Amino acid sequence: MSANQHHISRIPQTAPQGPASAQPPVPAAEFIHTRLVDQARRAAAALTRLGVHGGERVAALLPMTPESVVTTMACGRLGARRFTLPIGDPAYLLRDRIQESGAGVVITADGCFYGDRYYPAKRILDRALADCPAVRSVLVVHRMARPVPWTPGRDHWWHEALTLDA
Repeated sequence: MSANQHHISRIPQTAPQGPASAQPPVPAAEFIHTRLVDQARRAAAALTRLGVHGGERVAALLPMTPESVVTTMACGRLGARRFTLPIGDPAYLLRDRIQESGAGVVITADGCFYGDRYYPAKRILDRALADCPAVRSVLVVHRMARPVPWTPGRDHWWHEALTLDA
């Protein structure tokens, strides 16, 4: 059992059920502690199905959302290392950081607002991944109601991957 699992399992399930959420872009999500733990368990199972194991790096191109926290918790459960990719970076910088990290899985939002402008995270990530053959899977968190480029076999919806372990 990892230190993260040990710590989380020691928190009583009767802990206060108040919200644990970041400042919300629309749509907003509030996660109570038990939901965060459940989502982290499901995300860890999804990452395991994608071949993530202890010591491996998982890159995350996510805005400040509950899914970002869940990703960190899931990596902790597996002993994997989360590698954060900055929102707003151009494709060539993302490519360099992903190659340097050695990540085989990337978790991204389909898009988000960066300051006052729309940032098409998945579209920019796809340009970066053209030169990252080591990336075998991309989990996409649905945030915006806009078209999303898709690579069958590599790309997976976050919500569907977490539902498989319901």
